[in-house]
Amino acid sequence: MSGIGLLRGPGASQPVPIASVAKVMTAYIILRDHPLGAGEPGPRIVVRPGEAAAYPAEVRNGDSLVAVTSGEQLTERQAVEALLLPSADNIAWILARWDAGSRAAFAVKMNSAARQLGMTDTRYTDPSGLAASTTSTAADQVRLGMVAMKEPALAQIVAMRSAVIPVAGLVRNTNSLLGQDGITGLKTGSDTAAGGCMLLAAWHQARGHRTLIIAATFGQPGTSTTMLPNALQASHQLLLALDQALTGQGASRASSNKAGKHPAGQPPQSRTPAGRR
Repeated sequence: MSGIGLLRGPGASQPVPIASVAKVMTAYIILRDHPLGAGEPGPRIVVRPGEAAAYPAEVRNGDSLVAVTSGEQLTERQAVEALLLPSADNIAWILARWDAGSRAAFAVKMNSAARQLGMTDTRYTDPSGLAASTTSTAADQVRLGMVAMKEPALAQIVAMRSAVIPVAGLVRNTNSLLGQDGITGLKTGSDTAAGGCMLLAAWHQARGHRTLIIAATFGQPGTSTTMLPNALQASHQLLLALDQALTGQGASRASSNKAGKHPAGQPPQSRTPAGRR
């Protein structure tokens, strides 16, 4: 790995809702407070009756979930897999309760961690990111991404295409870009308030150096079924532009793409900084 730098695109410092990208901070705090060694499952987390009873109503609300039952036991690793791969809101809330006693107490820890990391334009109000009042900037989330990818268990989990959870069974990663152009994580998000969102991690190899690129793309437009694919596409385009910039090929074109070239009639692909280490 070589160097540390930050490239800012338009809107990089504008706070906006970030949807499930907020779960990166949730996972970071869980693994910071309860570290996992290589392959270690960690302690067991028991699903409480009230958490299981809430599941049908959460389904009707259209939340992103995995099925749970009262008394179900998840290892910490399985819970973090369910949090980050299928982006389960209910697992975010269960983890928050397990770690801090309540969602509100966990949100306090999220905001404290954000301040410690220099994320001065970030405000967390919920561990799932479902609340539109959870806002951040692309620049702040890139900071978090660079730190989060230093946590081996987190980096391993976000690189997984699928996992098996006790009751839910097989769950798949919402990041369909995995394996393309060195992409190895991090987290997607989408809802009406946030649009399509993506915090992306990818390895770049050039001139004998291996560099980890972290890029963020927020506020991508679309319908409920197209905003996430739009964010994935915009993030991939940004990564390719940064790859070109790092290898010294087509630098001016990469700069133009980073600034937000977009098809006619659509909003700019803004809020897209990238960090590298």
